[in-house]
Amino acid sequence: MEKENTKVMVDNDSQHRSIVETNLNCSSVFDLSPTEKLQLVEDLWDDLAAIPDAVPVYDWQKQELARRKTNLKNNPGSEVYWEEVKQRIRHRYGR
Repeated sequence: MEKENTKVMVDNDSQHRSIVETNLNCSSVFDLSPTEKLQLVEDLWDDLAAIPDAVPVYDWQKQELARRKTNLKNNPGSEVYWEEVKQRIRHRYGR
């Protein structure tokens, strides 16, 4: 299959535009370089964040959020702050 020069553009808002320019073949985005993949993921995430009402929230997700909220309400002080989570992960994986 022939490669073609393709621009993948996500317009997040009128102030910000990101472009990932790469050689893509039609088979897969897995052929992108790590830098291009990260940029594409960031652009997609930003695009989704700009329209949160369009992102589906499934029943299982709502149930999990309700369970966690109930757990936190019933066990005050059981929360773990983001900095502590990052520290635990870094310690576990040596980073």
